[in-house]
Amino acid sequence: MSESDRRPDGRAQSWPTLGELGEDAVLAEVLAALGPQPGDVPVAAGDDAAVLATPSGSVVVTTDSMVRGLDWRDDWSTGDDVGQKVVRQNLADVAAMGAVPTGLVLALAADPATPMAWVTELARGVGRTSRAAGAAVIGGDLSGAPAGTVMVGVTAMGDLQGRDPVRRSGARPGDVVAVAGTLGRSGGGLALYLDGTDQGGGEAADELREVHRTALGAPLAAGPVAAKAGASAMIDVSDGLVQDLGRVAAASAVAVDLERAALTAVAAGPLNEVHGPERALHHVLAGGEEHALVATFAPVAVPTGWQVIGRVLDGPPGVTVDARAVEAAGWDHFRR
Repeated sequence: MSESDRRPDGRAQSWPTLGELGEDAVLAEVLAALGPQPGDVPVAAGDDAAVLATPSGSVVVTTDSMVRGLDWRDDWSTGDDVGQKVVRQNLADVAAMGAVPTGLVLALAADPATPMAWVTELARGVGRTSRAAGAAVIGGDLSGAPAGTVMVGVTAMGDLQGRDPVRRSGARPGDVVAVAGTLGRSGGGLALYLDGTDQGGGEAADELREVHRTALGAPLAAGPVAAKAGASAMIDVSDGLVQDLGRVAAASAVAVDLERAALTAVAAGPLNEVHGPERALHHVLAGGEEHALVATFAPVAVPTGWQVIGRVLDGPPGVTVDARAVEAAGWDHFRR
C-alpha cells in the first residue's frame, strides 16, 4: 500500500489524490469546503484577482506559511488543525497592529499524491476559523510540489478603522506591560508531543496539545480594543514571550522588566497542572506559537481583559524578570 493510500493517522483509505483529480476539480472542492465568506468583497475568489473593500483607506497586510514536517506533523495534526492554526497565526499579526481582520488569501503547494480529503479538511479549518474572525477568504493559489512536500501559506489583511497602527517602537518608560490570552500552553503542548506523550494525561494535557496544534484561544478581538485604549506598542507572541518582548524593547529603545509573581499567575491552570511550577514558567517565558497579544499601556489605560505582567523602564534594551537576566531562548526558524 502506497503512502497516498493511507490517511495521516495510518488507516487505509480510498480517497482520490490531487493528481488524480486535477487542478480545476481540486479548486472546486476547496471553494466548497471553505463555505460562505463574510465581509464586503466586491469581487470574490474565481477571477484572476479578488477585490476587497477598504473602508478606512488603510490596509494592514501580513503573510505566514507552514511546512509539513517543520511546522506540523501528520501524526499529530489533521488538515483541519493546520487550517485553524495558519489562519490564527496570521490574523494575530493583523490584530497586533490594532487592525480588524477583513480578508485573506490561501496558497497551497502540495505533492500531487496528497489525498484530496486532507486538503478538504484544511479548507474547512481555514473557512470556519476565518468566518469566526469576520474575515473572508477571497482567493489564493494552488501549486504542485516535490514528493512529500506540503506547504500552506496565508496572506491576511485588516482595516485600521481610521486609527494609527500600533507599532513595536512606541513603548515608553513608565508604561506597564500587559497580556491578553494565554502564555506557555502551546509550548507545553509541544513538549508533550516531543516527549512522546501524544495522548492521555487528562483534560489539561488535551488542552495544551490542542492549543499547540490549532493556536486555539488567540485573542484576535483584543488587538483593536488595545488600540482604542491607547496601547503604545504591541506584538503577538509567536516566538516566545522574552524573545518577542525583546523585539519591542529593541525597537522602542527601552528595558522591560517582567514580574515573576504575575507570570506564575498566568501559568496557573492546565499548564501548571501538567508541567509543574518551574517548567510551566519556562514555557511562559520561552514557548512560542501561542499568539497571545502583549502590549504596553499607560498605567491608567489598561483595558478589561488584559493582565499586567511587568513594566517598561529607562535603560539598555532587554528583558528581565524581577530585575534579573533570564535565559529563555525562543524559536528561530534558522537555528535548531
